[in-house]
Amino acid sequence: MGIGFIRSFALSAGIASALLLGIPSVVPGFGVAQAAQQVGPSGLPLPRFVSLKSSRVNLRVGPGSNYAVTWLFLKSGLPVEIVQEFDNWRRIRDSEGTEGWVNQSLLSGKRTAMTAPWQRDKDNAMINVYRSADDKANIVAQVQPGVLATVKTCNGDWCRLVFSGASGWIRQSEIWGAYPGEKFDN
Repeated sequence: MGIGFIRSFALSAGIASALLLGIPSVVPGFGVAQAAQQVGPSGLPLPRFVSLKSSRVNLRVGPGSNYAVTWLFLKSGLPVEIVQEFDNWRRIRDSEGTEGWVNQSLLSGKRTAMTAPWQRDKDNAMINVYRSADDKANIVAQVQPGVLATVKTCNGDWCRLVFSGASGWIRQSEIWGAYPGEKFDN
């Protein structure tokens, strides 16, 4: 487990005013492009992003509690992608590409995101957080890859995220938790 951080900037002075810690729960890997959407047995689109509701979620090899556990997630709020449905079980994929089955009761429709997990291994990689959905807007914070946030809205190019202690807009292509071009309000 790594430690990510947010560098918050004073809006008037434009200098660093505080460091806020954010702890990602998995070592991130890569983003997954959105596949052609279809509708699952639940009537909801597949694939789709959701988050983990519980702080302990068993990832299983098959859709049932009799199947072996292959992974244990220990952080609620992690964004995951539902790629398949069977009865009340959902096959999910995390930001590293790990897949397995979880019971739907352990998932939430609350949208969360992880900042650019694919940049995790780059030295000094930081993602700008802007006051508005514009590259020319003031930068209100910088975040490391792998920091978790709640997604409030996405307009197809930008998403408004709320971090622990900061909020602002990030390019949609710099998060794992929303598809390219996806638009929604939470």
